[in-house]
This record gives sequence, structure tokens and C-alpha cells, in this order.
Amino acid sequence: MAKVRTEIIHEDEEVLIVNKPSGLLTIPDRFVLDKPNLIKQLGRSREDLFVVHRLDRETSGIICFAKNEQAHKHLSKQFQERTVDKFYLAIVEGNPYQAEGKIDKPIAESMTTRGKMVINPRGKQSLTLYKVVENFKHYALVSANIKTGRTHQIRIHFSSIGHPLAVDALYGRKNQLFLSEIKLKKYVRSKNEEEKPLMSRSTLHAHQLSFDHPTSGERMFFEALPPKDIRALINQLRKWDL
Repeated sequence: MAKVRTEIIHEDEEVLIVNKPSGLLTIPDRFVLDKPNLIKQLGRSREDLFVVHRLDRETSGIICFAKNEQAHKHLSKQFQERTVDKFYLAIVEGNPYQAEGKIDKPIAESMTTRGKMVINPRGKQSLTLYKVVENFKHYALVSANIKTGRTHQIRIHFSSIGHPLAVDALYGRKNQLFLSEIKLKKYVRSKNEEEKPLMSRSTLHAHQLSFDHPTSGERMFFEALPPKDIRALINQLRKWDL
């Protein structure tokens, strides 16, 4: 696997903000310790990094680390008190009935499938606010602001209302998306050509993050633009999924 590039968005004495590429774990895997992960990659040039929140391996985008215990405590409190704003861009199947809304459903670990979450009354309260950014014929681009940081929250919340991510092997209907599925009858390929997927990872990107700086108290705002694969998919939807 080729090494994926991690962009440093901001760094000071207290915090480190990076743009995580898809395909990279946030922290080491509990079962396979040698899998590439962000904390190991960044830690090669930094003594200590404290994990404040996480992104799924397939999810790209903005993530924050604390650089000392005091900053970690301050940031963790903001996350717990829900004063942090975390906005994601997601490409989902279908068009949500409401252009703006909220999904307030408790999330719990599955009792039967390791690594999977379920909507269940025994779970923790979970709140996602969303707004449709752009509707296509069969898909929609939505902005999601998660007020709680549950594992797989956006993925399972949108799946629970009938609009799973366009690509999501665990909670959706597809683990890959091909251009032929978007162009349909307008797609033409030669007999010997094997079609490659347009997207082969979850269609989710952590887009924006804002919080109060641990030392100065200044409200900080950061943005990570969608990567090439997400942009390419949106462009094809705009062109063909009308």
C-alpha cells in the first residue's frame, strides 16, 4: 500500500490539526497492531500526542490532537459539553424528505456483530443535525453536524432514516460505486475494458471543526476541503444524475 499523505492544517504548542486521508486509522488497531495509523505517523516527529476524537479508517478529513495533558483535558471537556462544532459532508442514497432536520436516535454496540453499531433503546443518546446541500436524482450531498461523537454515528443515523451513504459496506447497500451506475444507458465501454470503481470507500468527509483554544480561549475554525475522490464523484453526479 502506498504511503498516504497527511496534511498539517495548524500546529501550535497546544493543538495539532490535520487533514487525515482515507485509508488510515486514527489509532492503532486493537487486533492488528502493524496497520498504518495516524497517531504513529504523526508521533515520529512529536513526543506526545493525545487523542481527542477519532475518524473511521475510510473517512477523510479534519481531526484534532492535543499536545499536552492540560490541552487534552480542556478539549475533551468541550467535546463532552458539545460546544465543539463538527461538520461532515456525506453523499447519501436518495433525497431526504426534509431539507433540514435532526436524527435523534440512541446508538449501541451490536450484540452479534463485532465492530458494528445499532439503533437501540439501550444505547447512548445520539444527535445529528443535517442540511441538504445539493440534491441529485438518486443521491444527495448533505452537511451533518454531530452533537455527540458516537462510533459510526453519521453512517448509522442516515441508514436508519432510509438514506445510507452511497458507499458503505457495513450500513449501506454498496461497497463500491461505478460510473456506469450513474450514467446508466449513457455509459459505454470497450469489450476488453474492466471498469474500475469511481468510489470504493465510505462517502464521508470531515469538513469543518471549530472549538475554543485551550490557552487563549479564542474560537478557532478549521476547514479541510473534500479530497479528489469525493470531488470527482460530486462532479459526475452533477453531470449525469439529473
